[in-house]
Amino acid sequence: MKRNSISFFERHLSLWVLVCMVVGVSVGKFAPGIPSFLNKFEYAKVSIPMAILIWIMVYPMMMKVDFASIKQIKKNPKGLYITWIVNWLIKPFTMYAISYFFFFIVFKALIPADLASDYLAGAVLLGAAPCTAMVFVWSYLTNGDASYTVAQVATNDLIILFAFVPIVALLLGVGNVGVPLNTLILSVVLFVVVPLIAGVSTRHYVVKKKGQDYFDTVFIKKFDASTMVGLLLTLTFIFSFQGEVILSNPLHILLIAVPLTIQTFLIFFIAYGTSKQLKLPHCIAAPAGMIGASNFFELSVAVAIALFGAQSPVALATIVGVLTEVPIMLILVKIANNTKHYFPE
Repeated sequence: MKRNSISFFERHLSLWVLVCMVVGVSVGKFAPGIPSFLNKFEYAKVSIPMAILIWIMVYPMMMKVDFASIKQIKKNPKGLYITWIVNWLIKPFTMYAISYFFFFIVFKALIPADLASDYLAGAVLLGAAPCTAMVFVWSYLTNGDASYTVAQVATNDLIILFAFVPIVALLLGVGNVGVPLNTLILSVVLFVVVPLIAGVSTRHYVVKKKGQDYFDTVFIKKFDASTMVGLLLTLTFIFSFQGEVILSNPLHILLIAVPLTIQTFLIFFIAYGTSKQLKLPHCIAAPAGMIGASNFFELSVAVAIALFGAQSPVALATIVGVLTEVPIMLILVKIANNTKHYFPE
């Protein structure tokens, strides 16, 4: 079977993220008035310009979610059970444990305690938000069952609405980081509930008027560019606030990446290996591993900014998640494709 591929732009997303970092840091360094002006527009600690950019990113992703696909659960629910257990009962807590171990013990001499707490908070936000967008790309590259992947994403979106806030509040509380619960809830409403309702409503309307084929082959593809543009503009905006932190602590970028990288591989192999033990087909096992390994970094970035501000090291930690995720996930895609013969047809 011929393997699927992604565009040159998507394949080199990490490069574009690095470009955004250079541009954003340069703006923050040489034109600080720009981020300072944009930062004036906020409500309840939520940046209005940032909210607009994140909506541009998230809205097209939410249109891909078809809650009708949840009926696929009846065919083979084991893959969904693995996804739910790994994403919500394992992943947030291993992220906390691994990050705490590195930030407070291994890197204790390199990272001050206050920064370690901030980086831990950023890691927790990443760990509590399983991927609901890029997993479509990773599933596509491993020839995953598209309808089953949608069911995994759809159910995760439902669980996020109820589980994200209490898990983050619990883990950040354990980490001695203050959490304004109302702001956290507002962030989930703004960056999950609102775009989810808008996306599902748009999908229903277009499919009803034009049909499913038109939606899949024409309509949704019109938003591909806006998703990437929104992502890169958001990152540039954030990096413009992070310029001083990055220039003062370039080593910290690498230090933050270490636990995030270990966590990504660990979660993938837990889900992927469990799927093999349960004799699930590869088209279900691969997406199960991918959705756990990758993160809903758009939500993580948004909540980090809403709770702690765009200048906070917490936001920086979530951005490092973006930097590391794409190349690591491409490695995991290759591993999944090269081990397909270990799974039943």
